[in-house]
Amino acid sequence: MTTTLSRPPSTEKPQPKGSSSGVRAVKKVLPSGLQLIILALLVLFPVGFVILAAFTDTSPGPGSLADTSFTISNFQVLFTSSALMAMLNSALVGIGSSIVALVIGSGMAFLAARTNVPGRKLIYFFGIAPLFLPALVGALAWAQLGSPASGYINVVARAVGVPDLINIYSFGGLIFVLGLYYAPYTFLMVHSALSLMNPDLEDAASLHGAPLSKMLRTITFPLVMPAIVGSGILVFALTVENFPVAQVIGVPGQIDTLPTLIYRLMNASPSRQNAAAAIAVVLTAVLMIVVFVQQRTVAKKQYTTVSGKGVRARRVPLRKWRWPAAVAAWAYFLLAVILPIGALLVTALQTSPYLGQLSELFQPGALSFWSMGQTLQDSEFWHVLQNSVIVGLGTAVVGTALCFALSYTRYRTNAWGRKALEYIAMLPLAIPAIVLGLGLLWTWLTLPIPVYGTLIVLVIACIAVFIPQGYRGVSSSIVQLDKDLEDSAIMLGARRPKAISFVTIPLLRVGLSSTFLLLLMLGMRELTAVLFLFTSDTRLLSIAIFDAYDNGSFQQAAELSLLYIVVIGILAVLARRLGAKDVH
Repeated sequence: MTTTLSRPPSTEKPQPKGSSSGVRAVKKVLPSGLQLIILALLVLFPVGFVILAAFTDTSPGPGSLADTSFTISNFQVLFTSSALMAMLNSALVGIGSSIVALVIGSGMAFLAARTNVPGRKLIYFFGIAPLFLPALVGALAWAQLGSPASGYINVVARAVGVPDLINIYSFGGLIFVLGLYYAPYTFLMVHSALSLMNPDLEDAASLHGAPLSKMLRTITFPLVMPAIVGSGILVFALTVENFPVAQVIGVPGQIDTLPTLIYRLMNASPSRQNAAAAIAVVLTAVLMIVVFVQQRTVAKKQYTTVSGKGVRARRVPLRKWRWPAAVAAWAYFLLAVILPIGALLVTALQTSPYLGQLSELFQPGALSFWSMGQTLQDSEFWHVLQNSVIVGLGTAVVGTALCFALSYTRYRTNAWGRKALEYIAMLPLAIPAIVLGLGLLWTWLTLPIPVYGTLIVLVIACIAVFIPQGYRGVSSSIVQLDKDLEDSAIMLGARRPKAISFVTIPLLRVGLSSTFLLLLMLGMRELTAVLFLFTSDTRLLSIAIFDAYDNGSFQQAAELSLLYIVVIGILAVLARRLGAKDVH
């Protein structure tokens, strides 16, 4: 006898044909679509508003778009003597500082990576140490060291009977300071290329009797030339768009660059925002071309210096030049770090704002910690520091999460528009920070989202400027992680979000923590992007330093700069310790 089991009639309504494919399409488009909207608000809208302002007769703002009319008259400012001189100055400063940075950075990289110079590990630290000294702070310090009237170097020179040695407020001074603090970028790129170089060609040259000098000239340096040229182009782009150093060193010497001209036009009375936008468009176009060339040049490096097998770069014996080379490396560290910090310390401790003779520093009561103590007791200082920490942490948390989402979508999914995500995320590399800050000002004044005048808009600005660095950091880690590890968790029954949370993210902890700390430090030290966005309640430590300098209070600027260095130093130590924990 058999029993037949009957299935009860289904109460579910039949799904319309094609509904499942529609849901799949939405799921495929939704993640990348949301990310594209976020990137549009961060990058595309600001750039669009700058272009709009450049070609219209009114500045973007609430209710102003309806009365806008098209014009190209804004670009007439490019043919004025001030704009032409600013363009020429920017080009000369960019070329000069690039040469200085290339000589210093490449030389330090060669010493640290390929020679038997005494203290090679210490020289590597010397090569990257200026990265922890913001360019604004370095410029302020050298303004105290090299001022023609009361700079400490000139005061010491006059004390020993030597006429004034240096005028930092000059073309040479501006090029020197920029080259000094952008040399680490060249150092890192060239050091990487030299360390990864396959020594087989050098060994072959030696076996065939080539002397050391000829081997270096014909084998070693040509192999790292893409890294040298690429870093030179990068430094050119960074120095051309630099605002803090140009404002502190260049403007007192009547040397205008394009960023300082944009700042001056924005702060003119009445404000010439449309003219500033026209100059910003030209500056951005030039930098886009420069960055494109730099990316193409650096891309060649992997085909000329990196091999597929483990290698150990050979050491070049310096013989009698070992100690002179070490002295040169120490001299760079002295000029870039020791002297500036010493100048800031003396300026902060001086009880008199003027110094005519060196002997005045050794008189009773000439130096005192009283003013520094007053600054530490000032509630405004702690408010500014709190704002900086909040903005730094917000930039790090939100920026790291966004960069992970972008990298995961780009390299782990087949979502629609994933390549466009990468392109837009890297676009700020070619947009000067002062231009992006200008566009963000108009974006958040126009959009009906009440974030202008809050710390949120400062976080948005920092994320917009530094998203390429964060994206690169996360992407370099995620492409090295085998996708099968996450897929195995899916096959064992875990849903995708759980697999990401418990498998992918823990395995990426080194890359994610490094990106977090990088964005934290960059957010803490940013000035240019937030220059047009802060209010009296949302001032940051970098803004407070710049305001103190702008108001002629050099002692307060020095005090805040020293405290600024301490905060960044703590962050650097934290980064080192957390990085070591992740490695272990």
